[in-house]
Amino acid sequence: MKASDNWHGRPYYSLDAYLKNTYGEKLYKIAVDAGFTCPNRDGTLGYGGCLFCSAGGSGEYAVKTAMHPSVARQLAAGAALFGHKRTGQRFIAYFQAYTNTYGSPSRLRLLYEEALREPSVAGISIATRPDCISENIVTLLVNLMGKFPDKFVWVELGLQTIHERTADFIRRGYPLTVYDNCVAMLRECHIPVVTHVILGLPQESRQDMLSTIDHLNQIGTWGVKLQLLHVLKDTGLAKLYEQGCYHPLALEDYTGLVIDCLERLLPHIVVHRLTGDGPANLLLAPLWSLDKRNVLNTIHHTMKLRSAYQGRLTLRP
Repeated sequence: MKASDNWHGRPYYSLDAYLKNTYGEKLYKIAVDAGFTCPNRDGTLGYGGCLFCSAGGSGEYAVKTAMHPSVARQLAAGAALFGHKRTGQRFIAYFQAYTNTYGSPSRLRLLYEEALREPSVAGISIATRPDCISENIVTLLVNLMGKFPDKFVWVELGLQTIHERTADFIRRGYPLTVYDNCVAMLRECHIPVVTHVILGLPQESRQDMLSTIDHLNQIGTWGVKLQLLHVLKDTGLAKLYEQGCYHPLALEDYTGLVIDCLERLLPHIVVHRLTGDGPANLLLAPLWSLDKRNVLNTIHHTMKLRSAYQGRLTLRP
């Protein structure tokens, strides 16, 4: 059987297809804000965060702790928003805002277990930095998988790029070896890794971005999120944009890059995202990204015209 037989008609292995294949239904993500910060903001590594990161730490779409202080209440509020959906009655608790392993194992255990105890939660996805994953935290995650054997635990790592010069420019704060070692440690314990990659970072060429995809193939990531670089208000990137020192990708350039990346990506890697959502009240550029449906339709239509599909270039004899 070909890999594409499980892709539900799409030219790539989407998260939606994986969930339907594995759990028999669509699962919806509920983003929660568990009150974390980040070593790139609290002074451990820096104070301003990464060049592109907003004050909300990528958690603008999370249910807010001010209104719903506990994880359980945030999940209930998030689930209520999906009440009109006719398919899918279970959810993924997505610990999204800031760095969600940046705390003591005892605190992390309480937060993760609070989510996993919810009957409607099929599993948790934890967004973090690879330099904030220790052996103690990996042990905690392994214990959680043993305690909740019918639920999953994923870890999402913000890599963005493999190139050290770009990483330094965007103030990422750790070298590539830290990511590589973290993936190896998680894989050894059978914890799926989703890697975040940003397309359109300053000074990166098309080949630079494709080299990052090649590295993901080699390192053995389970999933990938491809993210358009958004220019958000009050960020370091916004200053460069306003000074005319950074020019965001055009729609045609971005969709072409996504397709090039997919064709190089191994066919078993699950594609969790092809673009991103820049909050309308914060987004400076590119404004075309606000129409997410058009971006996805353009990718799908162009792939059809090009007879493109995930792994096409990796499957050549």
